[in-house]
Amino acid sequence: MIIKIIANLACSFIGTIAYAVMFQVPRRFYIGCGITGSVGWMMYKFASVYCSVAVASFIGTVCAVLVARMLTVRLKCPITIFMISGIITLVPGAGIYFTAYYLVTNQFAMAAVKGIGAIKVAFGIVLGIVCIVSVPREVFQKEYWVERKTAKQQKKRKDGSDKLSG
Repeated sequence: MIIKIIANLACSFIGTIAYAVMFQVPRRFYIGCGITGSVGWMMYKFASVYCSVAVASFIGTVCAVLVARMLTVRLKCPITIFMISGIITLVPGAGIYFTAYYLVTNQFAMAAVKGIGAIKVAFGIVLGIVCIVSVPREVFQKEYWVERKTAKQQKKRKDGSDKLSG
């Protein structure tokens, strides 16, 4: 069991870096791309035990895009560098291939089954991307949380001083 997890982690990390090389991502971002792809794939694998493939794809995409957003803010680069590489492990390539295969071989019922499955996974990926990308960039910056904590503390002090004077 643990060997399968390590193998999945290593393969998704290396595979994602391979796609990053193919997409001509700058070298300094390779590790970030690998981490993003590994997180997305591992969350997909864990979620697929408990829910459908489409929902697992959504969960994996949300996690991968969250990591991509964090790395984007931290490393000051475009999100597409990490997001595209990160979700590549979740894309339903086999489903699309078998849909085309069954269409060519006139097995229309099987083509419909595989095609609908691939579309569900694609929608899960799209929804995951939209959910995270719609969150404002400031939420992923450390300064936002520090300012928010400071504002809460100041409000708490103010409320405490109002009670003492009142």
